[in-house]
Order: sequence, then C-alpha cells, then structure tokens
Amino acid sequence: MKTEETKLVLKKPEKAASKETVIEITNLCKSFGTQEVLKNFSMKLYNGENLVVLGKSGSGKSVLIKCIVGLLRADSGSIKVFDQDVTSLNMKDMDKVRQKIGFLFQSGALYDSMTVKENLEFPLRRVKDHLKQKEIDAKTKEVLENVGLADALDKMPSQLSGGMRKRISLARTIVVDPMIILYDEPTTGLDPVTSEEISLLINDVQKKYKASSIIITHDIECARTTANRIIMLQDGEVYAEGSMAEFEKSTDKVIEAFFK
Repeated sequence: MKTEETKLVLKKPEKAASKETVIEITNLCKSFGTQEVLKNFSMKLYNGENLVVLGKSGSGKSVLIKCIVGLLRADSGSIKVFDQDVTSLNMKDMDKVRQKIGFLFQSGALYDSMTVKENLEFPLRRVKDHLKQKEIDAKTKEVLENVGLADALDKMPSQLSGGMRKRISLARTIVVDPMIILYDEPTTGLDPVTSEEISLLINDVQKKYKASSIIITHDIECARTTANRIIMLQDGEVYAEGSMAEFEKSTDKVIEAFFK
C-alpha cells in the first residue's frame, strides 16, 4: 500500500520544460449557426507543460481542441502549432502537423473489430511506415507496459473495463511519440479511483515523453492532479488563468461556484 507521502509525490505534475511556445491561439472564434461557442479566445501552450482547460459542459472546451487538429474549422482567428498557422493549411500539410499531435478522444475511439495489438499497430503503420515488425512489436510492448497493461496485447476492446479501455486509448495516443497531446475529458464516465489512476498516468506521460498537453476537463480532481496551469472557460471566453492554488484561493463568485 502506498503511503500518503508517496501519493503526494505521484500526484505532482512535472514543471514545464521552458517558456517556449508550442501552440499559440489568437482571437479564435467558432459558431454553430447563431450560437457563439468560442469568442475571441486566446491562449498559449508552453513546451513540456500540462495546461488544463476547465469549464462547464457546453463552454467550448472540446470545440477548442477539435479546431487545433482541424476536425473543426475556425470561423476566424489564428492557431499556430510550432509557429505554423493550421487554419490556412491544406489537407496534406494538416496531416503532417497531426503526426506531431496525439488526441485522446473522450470515448476512447478504439476499433472494436481489432485486438489491442492491432489498435496500437494501426497508427504506427500509418505515421511511422519505415518501422519493421520487430520494432513495431517492441514499441507496442513498451507503451502497454507504460500504461500498466502489458498482458492485454491480444484482448479485444469488448473484454476491457472502462478504465482499461481508457488506458489502451492512451497507449495508442503515445505509441507514435507525439510532441503534443490533447486530452478530451480523460476521466469522464470513470469511478473516482480509476479517474485518479488516469490522472496519474497523464503525469507519467508528461515525465516519460516530455510531451506538452492540453487537458480538457470539468473534473476538479483531475485538474488538481495534473495541472501546471489552468485556464477557465466561461461562455466561450477566457474567464480566468492561473495555478490551482490561485483558483482555490479566489473569492470570485463564478470561480467559487465551480470549485464547490
């Protein structure tokens, strides 16, 4: 059994490696019909940090990261990923940028007809098509060990619990060594214990892969465990920005209501 001291050490995220900007969003706007979801939204993601974007359901969190990877097209504003404005890229160039980004979908999005091994091999064969089978086998084994499921290689997704599916989805996200990881509600639908395990895994990934991450969540405990910095979204705009300690000490009524 872990001691309380050990738990505290495990919960602590890595410090950002530097103030080098890997994503810079300026005056991003996105509407669906008459509904404005993002309104002149601006933010930066720094190299090596876990940035939590916190907000209620419908505040525009998931829309934000879908705009970053081009699953949704912004109405206006700029999104620079490694100094390249992705809002103006064609499909071929956008695919090159996507190869540097891992996306953990809220649902996990595993292929139900494939084994865990095949799910992990699929992105490797697409992104790193120069690898030999021996190298692919070694990489899939490595990422499964890193998420604590080394014995799940030949299982089907239907044989996995919700927490295990989330872990395998995370393994598939990191198997191509992304420089940036976007987490869409990584603890949604999980029990508190499993949610904590996933949050700790996010910190492990930050440490082992030196990835820069945006973590979309409304889960305060997930934010508390993973965040180097927090941005709070309210009605499609940045309402507040700071550390978890600063948010918890705030006397702002909107922030207080969210943290109760």
